[in-house]
Amino acid sequence: QDPHPRVRAAACSTLGQMATDFAPNFQKKFHETVIAALLRTMENQGNQRVQSHAASALIIFIEDCPKALLVLYLDNMVRNLHSILVIKLQELIRNGTKLALEQLVTTIASVADTIEEKFVPYYDIFMPSLKHIVELAVQKELKLLKGKTIECISHVGLAVGKEKFMQDASNVMQLLLKTQSDLSNMEDDDPQTSYMVSAWARMCKILGNDFQQYLPLVIEPLIKTASAKPDVALLDTQDVENMSDDDGWQFVNLGDQQSFGIKTSGLEAKATACQMLVYYAKELREGFVEYTEQVVKLMVPLLKFYFHDNVRVAAAESMPYLLECARIHGPEYLAQIWQFICDPLIKAIGTEPDTDVLSEIMNSFAKSIEVMGDGCLNDEHLEELGEILKTKLEGHFKNQELRQVKRQEENYDQQVEMSLQDEDECDVYILTKVSDILHSLFSTYKEKILPWFEQLLPLIVNLICSSRPWPDRQWGLCIFDDIIEHCSPTSFKYVEYFRWPMLLNMRDNNPEVRQAAAYGLGVMAQFGGDDYRSLCSEAVPLLVKVIKCANSKTKKNVIATENCISAVGKILRFKPNCVNVDEVLPHWLSWLPLHEDKEEAIQTLSFLCDLIESNHPVVLGPNNSNLPKIISIIAEGKINETINYEDPCAKRLANVVRQVQTSEELWLECISQLDDVQQEALQELLNFA
Repeated sequence: QDPHPRVRAAACSTLGQMATDFAPNFQKKFHETVIAALLRTMENQGNQRVQSHAASALIIFIEDCPKALLVLYLDNMVRNLHSILVIKLQELIRNGTKLALEQLVTTIASVADTIEEKFVPYYDIFMPSLKHIVELAVQKELKLLKGKTIECISHVGLAVGKEKFMQDASNVMQLLLKTQSDLSNMEDDDPQTSYMVSAWARMCKILGNDFQQYLPLVIEPLIKTASAKPDVALLDTQDVENMSDDDGWQFVNLGDQQSFGIKTSGLEAKATACQMLVYYAKELREGFVEYTEQVVKLMVPLLKFYFHDNVRVAAAESMPYLLECARIHGPEYLAQIWQFICDPLIKAIGTEPDTDVLSEIMNSFAKSIEVMGDGCLNDEHLEELGEILKTKLEGHFKNQELRQVKRQEENYDQQVEMSLQDEDECDVYILTKVSDILHSLFSTYKEKILPWFEQLLPLIVNLICSSRPWPDRQWGLCIFDDIIEHCSPTSFKYVEYFRWPMLLNMRDNNPEVRQAAAYGLGVMAQFGGDDYRSLCSEAVPLLVKVIKCANSKTKKNVIATENCISAVGKILRFKPNCVNVDEVLPHWLSWLPLHEDKEEAIQTLSFLCDLIESNHPVVLGPNNSNLPKIISIIAEGKINETINYEDPCAKRLANVVRQVQTSEELWLECISQLDDVQQEALQELLNFA
């Protein structure tokens, strides 16, 4: 409320930063105050820049605000946003002012994205204005506004669902098609491009099979743009100097008075077209089947299109989705497509020079293996892949040694150190992708892949040595976690390699390492068989010590701690004979619920259901005294969006609540200890599960 606009703008920016740094606790504690303050600031028409800052802060706040909290302010917030939208639209028509409007449509998109189906009652008041903005925004300076509004419309459509959106679908599609038709004429830095790509993806998702009617209208121009060959030339240096920067050429000096040139103006359109083909294959599946072979034959050679990184990224990203499309056509067709893809994809892992692109290619290969399943790689492919991964791992260790040498050189300073750290981050990122590929092999081939893996075993063991940097130990442990999870009981033959590293790393200073170790101990209990009993017994005191540490629930440590809690639960559930269950269970219950790690949270809730359904006396407590705690755990699971209605666990949890409701006295005691948000979350669970 400060009279000076710069102070108000700075206050908004500060709130936005706090909403990022302290999420989601900041949202949970201060939702009432912050939302009201930002809406008041947005309503003040005195300064567009302040309004824009307020809208930006509200977007950030909403992103990490639990849906159950946001709905408490929904009606007032949405109606305020609509009033501001009407005013800003009039200002655009009269004066061409757009700054606050750009942020406003993004705010509306963020609200719709968060509250999803609860946006349905407000759809009809927003959609006409949003379509009107797209129709008005034809000048060059309004392209960003147009792009953001198209994005907003697609978010709103996705939130309200196909049934509601269909009334405007045809009209919106025509607006998109008109913008799409200009794709080849867009400038490289056109701000609409990225918004268009994501909007098309959402439209595919919303309309599903109904999108197929539009596909013939857009697919051929896209394939044509994606197939375009770049203009290249070999020119004398004098000719290069005579060319204008506006001609859209870039040159590399080859020496001998010659330069190699490429016309870059069409490359961005080519990359965008490739990315849109990826989205269509991803979202349409069956509807895209007839284009699969044509697009595969386009994309595979683009893995070597070194003129533009994003073209290679899109080519790599498309592969698993195209395989999904091919699978619909039948196993023989799928095998043919995979035969065309597999060899170039493996070779691209070995030859790609750019780290960011390489990571996408490796990620694509891992996903493709998961699509194809057991036996998809022949002996030659496995041999080549083994050599490539071995080279990557050996290069990882060699690069670390070289960086240590550079730190001893005379010219070493802070700037050199920053460069070395950047190199290290790139190396570690590639290590994560090596882990992803191994994960896909372990999860599809199971223990049959272990003889092939043993050529890499010494290198993986080296990763988890105590002298290695913590990211090495983290990802080395993750690889052994996968072996335990997917290749047990055979995995026990490697136990001496990872037993002590896993136990000792429970005390590591880095939470990422503790998380990897804790997850491994949990899957030992779940999948490892009787051979792992003694190791599980040794693990429990270490896990409990981490959980009880004073700072175990800080933002930095909480995910590692939740993995420890989940691991204790798995030992209680799957290896009850190696721990005093009645002694540990009350502690385990007191540590619930889990908030951050959704996958582990649902596992703990599933185990909790097992215990309640078996009327376990320790969990229920004397005279059912633990039921209020249990009901509050279930409510928090709904608020934190851990509970997914499609998961069988949701129905089991709802049945627990219904069972408690049969005793009026007990139910009143339970809900008397819940706040309004928790009570509403329980009611929503009962309505849908």
